[in-house]
Formats: sequence, structure tokens, C-alpha cells
Amino acid sequence: MPRATTQVDDGPLSLRLKHGIHTIFILAEPTQPFSKITEELLEVLRERYPEGLTTSVVPPKTTPVPGADDEYQVSYGILKAPTDPEQGWKKLSLEDDDTPSAKGLKNNTVIAFAFLGPGETPTATFEVEFPELDDEE
Repeated sequence: MPRATTQVDDGPLSLRLKHGIHTIFILAEPTQPFSKITEELLEVLRERYPEGLTTSVVPPKTTPVPGADDEYQVSYGILKAPTDPEQGWKKLSLEDDDTPSAKGLKNNTVIAFAFLGPGETPTATFEVEFPELDDEE
């Protein structure tokens, strides 16, 4: 007798949002609009990093987190080759109602983010530092 199969709902996605040396894990529904994901990301960043994000250690560089009253945009990008960060980032073109599933994002997708001030052109340049393993002697 054949087994009955049921459709399993995938449930929430774990998104790894990266800037500089930081990785912020956000649990999002596949159909959650990016506008809501951005709100959640900024809420976490404002609470945890009021002095800004460490963009690089050497040379020292910090990126301020935009305040609630600031005029800004958040730009997102995904790796061109998920297993090779050296190939760089591809900008995600998003509308506020776009969702992770509409953009083909999967669980544990690495997403870079950058803040754009008024008049700044969205770019595919994202400042992300990946950990490097030291060669043992």
C-alpha cells in the first residue's frame, strides 16, 4: 500500500546579515517583506551597537548605524558564488514588498548590507570581512 505524503511547510529562514566584522542572524518567514526584515535589523543594530559597526579592524573603521529620524536606505547583496567570497557581491534589487522566497533566498543565506545616505547611488560594493584561518607552522 503506498504511503500518504504530506506537504511540509518550510517554516522560517535563518538569514545571515553581514557588515564589516559583524554577522546578525535574523529569523524571517519566507514571505516576510524585506521592509520588515530591514526594520528588525535596524532595531537590533541600534540596540546592540549604538556607537556604530566595526567595518574593519585594520585600519580601524566604524560605520554609524542610522537613527530612526535619519534619511537613509539599506542596500543588500548576495555572494556571486556562495562558496567563494573572493568573487564579490551581487546587489539585490528590492522593492519594499519583495520577500526572501521571491528572491530565491534559502536558509542560511549570507546577505551583505550597507547604509546609503540621501542621494547615494545603490552599489554592489559591500564591506564584509570574513574570518581568516592562520596557517600553523
